[in-house]
Amino acid sequence: MALDHRSAFRASVLLACVIICSNVLCPVGAYLYNNRYAGDQVFRITPGNDEEVRVLKEVLGHMKVDFWQPNSASLICHNATVDVHVKCNDTQGLRARLKQEHIDYRVFISNLQKEIEKQTGYRSSRKRRSESQYDYEVYHSLEEVDWWMFEMNRTHSDLVDMFSIGKSYEGRPLYVLQLGKRSRPQKKAVWIDCGVHAREWIGPAFCQWFVKEAIHSYQYDSVMRRLLNQLNFYIMPVLNVDGYHFSWTTDRFWRKTRSKNHKFHCRGVDANRNWKVKWCEEGASFHPCDDTYCGPFPESEPEVKAVAKFLRKHKKRVKAYISIHAYAQMLLYPYSYKYATIPNFSCVESAAHNAVTALYSAYGVRYRYGPASTTLYVSSGSSIDWAYRNGIQYAFAFELRDTGYFGFLLPESLINPTCTETMRAVKAIASGLLKKCETNRDRFPYI
Repeated sequence: MALDHRSAFRASVLLACVIICSNVLCPVGAYLYNNRYAGDQVFRITPGNDEEVRVLKEVLGHMKVDFWQPNSASLICHNATVDVHVKCNDTQGLRARLKQEHIDYRVFISNLQKEIEKQTGYRSSRKRRSESQYDYEVYHSLEEVDWWMFEMNRTHSDLVDMFSIGKSYEGRPLYVLQLGKRSRPQKKAVWIDCGVHAREWIGPAFCQWFVKEAIHSYQYDSVMRRLLNQLNFYIMPVLNVDGYHFSWTTDRFWRKTRSKNHKFHCRGVDANRNWKVKWCEEGASFHPCDDTYCGPFPESEPEVKAVAKFLRKHKKRVKAYISIHAYAQMLLYPYSYKYATIPNFSCVESAAHNAVTALYSAYGVRYRYGPASTTLYVSSGSSIDWAYRNGIQYAFAFELRDTGYFGFLLPESLINPTCTETMRAVKAIASGLLKKCETNRDRFPYI
């Protein structure tokens, strides 16, 4: 009996030591993702000159950091902010080195685990799906999104048609909703995809919001009624289904797909660097462990290949391609891979201007707009360049809220305003398709 007491005492002392030691290194208490982000921080660093850029690239190159903005070290430039997620054990070292080099920085998020808990709450203690009322102001898992798609197809069959365009690397169906009144065949169409990068949860939230708003406002909103009568919308709420699922179960900040690489232990390909247009040139990486890995060959990812096949098949009808990303508060159009003006620049620029003006009218949130290469950074193998090359004259990528304060952890309280304002922008782009805009057809769509 005494032995049992001694064993119990030793066990309790050991447990206390573990807790104390853990608190010294990294705080404990939360349980989402097995507490893997406790004490991790997000730094915003602003190199002021070329020498500071060189030093920062060297410093971050020797650390295993997760780039939030831009998405690789090669894109760091002076007077542009760099947002990086730094592991708990590296934060003090990075802070000391930045001070030593006199590089300007601030800590945006001091404990990433706590921010994750704040963003989504404790999943086990809240009901995230209801048979009677789906909540559009919380983030939803892939299982819940799929359930919602089936429900929309079942309950709104006059406006919605659900189908699959293929399967993901891990065998999940790639579902798309066709949204529009079945008034006549061969209507013009708009493609909208969300969830290309797994950690950008506001994307799938917007795609669901768009479908909900379009259906519910059809009866009383004359603009939406006209759009659904004259256009079909192809909505893909989650393009990167495997990655999105993984971001819910294992790694909240996973970006890529989940395909395996036979030579490296690293998994996944950047689904926005895998398109067959200037593939794996500037702004993409050949290394499988990088977040901007372009893949072993163009359209290597079944998710990208399935969308490309669908769009090629319907390219005569698809007049606009829209891809929803986060974060930066920007509306981007081609080119991504080079500094040049597209042939129909005046029409596309006008559409972008109208979209950000409509977006601003909701809550006064300002978006920058322009060619992706000059407004954000150069990247090759992107979906908007591919869509444009394949004859879709209006190809846009939204970077939704915010500009870095929350980053990928946009609170659920901001889903409503973010989706409401973005809805106005997308409606403006779609409405523009019903009007004529003169462009030089002889030059289009060469790239």
